Amino acid sequence: MNASASPLRASSRAGFEHDLLITAGPTHEPIDAVRYVANRSSGRLGIALADAAVDRGLSVLLLLGPTHLTPADPRVQTVRFQSVADLQRLLKRHFRKSRTLVMAAAVADYTPITPPAARSGKLRRTASGLVLRLRPTPDLLAGIAAARRPGQTVVGFALEPASRLLRSAREKLRRKSLDAIVANELRTMDSPTISATLILADGTTQATPKSMPKADFARWLLDRLPDARTTRPLP
Repeated sequence: MNASASPLRASSRAGFEHDLLITAGPTHEPIDAVRYVANRSSGRLGIALADAAVDRGLSVLLLLGPTHLTPADPRVQTVRFQSVADLQRLLKRHFRKSRTLVMAAAVADYTPITPPAARSGKLRRTASGLVLRLRPTPDLLAGIAAARRPGQTVVGFALEPASRLLRSAREKLRRKSLDAIVANELRTMDSPTISATLILADGTTQATPKSMPKADFARWLLDRLPDARTTRPLP
């Protein structure tokens, strides 16, 4: 599918500032002013999606976590975040102005509970060790999906071991009321390649023909995103 024929491009101009809002990269959850809890996400896939989308003439806002990678195309508008709380504020500000959200960021499920003073200082090393208590972070994807307006599409990702990948992805799709979800295995994190299955809200699936570079997968996925808006079951 070429850019001029893209249904996503043709149908995404009515009342929205951005055709695509993409989140990418990890979150850093602070322990103190120096240390944090993080994951191995590189942001490579979300960045590839942003580059591929602007190449098609789409308006893209990329919310990008702490990674050394950046979009290759200067037309990608990029706003940085660090923590889950940062990303939550940005989503509240920008989702209402966006036609489609692709939530590719690896958002932390937990954040440390530490004394307020620790956030502006450094915890001392002691012989007795350090015990961290964690609390759950807000479910950003479910909250966004619940708040969407008519005409908006929400696409999530499921990163799971192969043994339970599709089962977990379908459950997440249903539980969070998404329009579509991309199921990909744990081994794709921080990898230059990906093999994945796109599952739409009506249960139909499309799998990549093989493992492919993430730049190629970005184009593959963009070709299929318009279908996500027409297969969501009616209430």
